[in-house]
Amino acid sequence: MQKIRSGPLAALLLGSIFTPVLAHAADGSAIREAALKDDVAWDITEGLTTEVGPRPAGTAQEALARDWSVAKLKALGFSNVRAEPYKMPVWQRVRDEAHIVSPFPQNLVVAALGNSGSTPEAGIEGEIVYFPTIADLLAAPDGSLKGKIAFVSHEMKAAQDGSGYGYYGAARRQGPSVAAKKGAIAILVKSIGTDHHRIAHTGVQMWAEGVTPIPAVALSVPDAEQLARVAARGKPVRLHLTAVSKRLKDQPSGNVIAEIPGTDPKAGLVVAACHLDSWDQGTGAIDDASGCGIIAAAALQVAKAGQPRRTIRVLFAGAEEVGGDGGRAYFAAHGNEPHALVAESDFGADKVWRVDFTLPTGHDALTARIAQGLAPLGIVPSKDKAHGGSDIEPLVKAGVPVIDLQQDGTRYFDIHHTPDDTLDKVDPAQLRQNVAAWAVTLDSVANAPESMGVN
Repeated sequence: MQKIRSGPLAALLLGSIFTPVLAHAADGSAIREAALKDDVAWDITEGLTTEVGPRPAGTAQEALARDWSVAKLKALGFSNVRAEPYKMPVWQRVRDEAHIVSPFPQNLVVAALGNSGSTPEAGIEGEIVYFPTIADLLAAPDGSLKGKIAFVSHEMKAAQDGSGYGYYGAARRQGPSVAAKKGAIAILVKSIGTDHHRIAHTGVQMWAEGVTPIPAVALSVPDAEQLARVAARGKPVRLHLTAVSKRLKDQPSGNVIAEIPGTDPKAGLVVAACHLDSWDQGTGAIDDASGCGIIAAAALQVAKAGQPRRTIRVLFAGAEEVGGDGGRAYFAAHGNEPHALVAESDFGADKVWRVDFTLPTGHDALTARIAQGLAPLGIVPSKDKAHGGSDIEPLVKAGVPVIDLQQDGTRYFDIHHTPDDTLDKVDPAQLRQNVAAWAVTLDSVANAPESMGVN
């Protein structure tokens, strides 16, 4: 048994005389099997969504989530647990409503997008101009939308790898700025989602430089299809929209960090990341309380198998949903520290089915060991490069190696950024499979004899 430091972690690693420390197995079988019986991830996911609930960035709820996480991670036996604060501007939803005035009066289900401009309290009214795709909006002549309300649709389909989000998501990310430049007084975007529930998917969008924000809202998928049918009747469509919001400057946010200390500080840090904040409509179970549960539970499984060579640092990042503030704050504070590898869990809680690598040349043996340990879980290696996510993006751009444990995203965009993002959408068995995959991977990397791409 390796030498264990004193303190809470020592108690965690040594356990009682009746609970022996797990032995490291070359194929990862011991740690994998133990993780498949572990409910720490569920405990974190359930606790965070029940005792805190929605956690919008820069709000009192997000601050409560930081306090909750610090207490929880300390209780679980992590070392060096702390919150690292920073400040940020905050956009807050107040009230969203929309209805067709003519030719067929009826209510629509909408949700303002992050950073939307605000309507007056009484709302605004205008004629709809329908664009089936973002390309059609881009092709509209400059000034052609003066005084009008743009409505942009798309045809996103479900995919295991969630690949449609990047392409179709342009309607949400760039559509508002494009419409504003062309003179629109507001924009409606068909929700970037794959469900047919009458709930709208929110999400952030950033205004292009020099653009004055306009009200920007998402329509539920059924309501977007309904509005498209109304427009197809060929009569002018007038809509009344209320999307009241407010902006606050210099609000507190922050990251939460905890560690499983390693025996060799010079070997570099292994960072496992998730994000703590969520949108306001649901309780952020799949996005991303489950991710935080997964990485914390997996790190603990490594600790139970014996003190690792490399320190595993768990990062619960703040303010990811509004543009990755937490990831940038982490890099500003820690980017000059030696990082061996980074990975992120932020794609729900359904099973991992594929693993991608971006490792330094000469690490084929490590990838083979990880693949061998993951194979019994139904996970296969791909030839695609790993890219990470928002919370580790600055580190990846700086050249730190990264591994992506790709989750099944077939149903992810049915739930993403909606009121339906709640605990009942998390399957405990699939959650445990994620923990097992992460535990095998973290254990392999944290104890790898190879030198890693330390920056």
